[in-house]
Amino acid sequence: MRQKFHDDLDGLVLRLGELISIVGQAMRRATIALLDANGELADAVVVDDVEIAARQRDVDELALGILARQQPVATDLRTVVACLRMSVDLRRMGKLAMHIAEITRRRLPAETVPAGLVAVVMAMGDVAERLVGAAGRAVVTRDGSAAAELEHQDDEVDLLQEQLYGLLFAQPQVLDTENIADIALIGRYYERFADHAVSLARDVGYLAGTRSLDTVAR
Repeated sequence: MRQKFHDDLDGLVLRLGELISIVGQAMRRATIALLDANGELADAVVVDDVEIAARQRDVDELALGILARQQPVATDLRTVVACLRMSVDLRRMGKLAMHIAEITRRRLPAETVPAGLVAVVMAMGDVAERLVGAAGRAVVTRDGSAAAELEHQDDEVDLLQEQLYGLLFAQPQVLDTENIADIALIGRYYERFADHAVSLARDVGYLAGTRSLDTVAR
């Protein structure tokens, strides 16, 4: 019976890791679709979002089933609670990737990002992808020390967002008002995606026992 319980816990963490991989894929596709004005890839992000929603339900149902059947305590309870919290962040991250894809689709066949802003948007996408990958590794290895490093990388996204806004408003004459608004939103979506990745790492710290629940509160 205990072996089945621990197999369920391991399966829960494994499913969460798979969900993180799909979220990372969605953001990678959203960034490429945005910069290449690729409608087909933007459509694929919408499909990814459907799968993310389904997999989040699977994670939550498994976690709640473990709570109901096994009534875990101590480290086991931390694992279940952390997975439930992380699944919420991951669902929101998937939505942020989809929002970027939706902007791309709406502006087709025109490009959303002008040439002068491509480099900084590409950098934001690269950091976002790196953050979610690091969060995924932290979950699988249950590395509670990962949060500090991810918080440092999150600062990089904040700086890139400031740079993007500075460049954006330095050249309003070449962009229409809607385009300016879209790019400002895109910067915000990347920044929020990074914030959620840091939240994932903090929850890993709670799971590993290196952080208390009040220090990882949303």
